[in-house]
Amino acid sequence: MIRVGELARRAGLTVRALHHYDSLGLLKPSARAESGYRLYNAADVARLHQIQALRRFGMPLARIAAFLAQPEPPLADLVARQIAALDRQIAQAAVLRGQLAQLQQQLAGGEQPGLADWLAALERMAGYEQYFSKEELAALPLAGSAAQREWAALVAAVHALMAQGAQADSEAAQTLARQWMSMLERGTAANPDFARRLNAMLADRPAARAHSGISPAMQHYVAQAFSAFKLTLYAEYLDEAELAHMRAHSGTQTDAWLTLIAAVQQQMAAGAAPHDSRTQELARQWLALFQRHAGADPATREKLRRAHEAHPILLSGTWITPALLAYLRTALAAPPAA
Repeated sequence: MIRVGELARRAGLTVRALHHYDSLGLLKPSARAESGYRLYNAADVARLHQIQALRRFGMPLARIAAFLAQPEPPLADLVARQIAALDRQIAQAAVLRGQLAQLQQQLAGGEQPGLADWLAALERMAGYEQYFSKEELAALPLAGSAAQREWAALVAAVHALMAQGAQADSEAAQTLARQWMSMLERGTAANPDFARRLNAMLADRPAARAHSGISPAMQHYVAQAFSAFKLTLYAEYLDEAELAHMRAHSGTQTDAWLTLIAAVQQQMAAGAAPHDSRTQELARQWLALFQRHAGADPATREKLRRAHEAHPILLSGTWITPALLAYLRTALAAPPAA
C-alpha cells in the first residue's frame, strides 16, 4: 500500500488532484490509515495509470469515468494506444515508450503488473515533461529509440567493466568514458543546459535512474575515467603540482560549468560583442571557475591553451568549442564597454 502523498509525488500530481479524483468517484483509495490518510494498492495505481493515460489523449474526466466503468476496460489496448501516441512523439518520451511496452507485454500475457510496475510507468509519464518543454524534447536526439539502444549497450558495457573491478584510470574505462561523453554531447544536441537537466532528472527521480541503469556510482566512475584520459594528455604540458591540483578538483562544479557554458553559448548566438558587459561578466565567472579547477597561475592557463590546440579531442564531450574559448579570451582581454 502507498500513501496519498507518496503516490502524488511519484505520479507527478498534487494531493488535491487525487482528492478530486476521489470526490468524482474516479479513483477511490482501497483503505485508510488510522491517521486518516488515503492508502492505495496496486489495482488503484493501475487505475490511476489509465486515468492519466486517457487524460493525455485529451479525454474529459466525465468520459474517463464512463470508459473505466466498462466491465473489463481494455488495458492492453490502452497501453497500445499510448505506445502509438508516443511513437508519433518519440523525441518526447522514448524511455516511457519502453516502459509502456513492458506493461503491454505483461497485460497481453495475462500477467497483472504489480505496484512497482505501475508506479514506474507513472513516474516515466511525469518525468521528462518536468525538465523539458515539448519543443526541447523534439530537439533532444537522446530521446530517440536508436539513441536509447546505443545508450543501453554502453551502460551495459560500463556496468560489466565495473563488475570486473577495472580501475577508472584503466585504458578500457577511459575508452568507454570517451564514448559516453561524446554520445552525451551529441545526444543533448550539444546543449549543455540539456545535459544539466538530464543530470538533475537522474538525481531527483529514482525511476529514471532505475530504468536507465545509470547509478550515481556509475556516473562517478565515468567522470573519473574521463578525467584520467584528459589528465594523461595534459601531463605532456603540466608539472606534477599542476596535475595534482586538477586531479583533486576534477569532476567538481559540473552543474556550474554546464550552466556557464550554456550562458556563453547564448551570448555568442545572440551576437553579443566580447566587450558587452554581460559577456565580460560571464568571462569573469569563467576565469574564477577555471582558477578553482586548475589554479590561478596564468602560465597554467597558457599551457592548457596549447594542449587544447594540439589535442582537439580534449574538448570532445565537454560542450566547449575552440570558438567559445576564443570568445572568452577576447572578452577577458577587451576593455569594458563605455
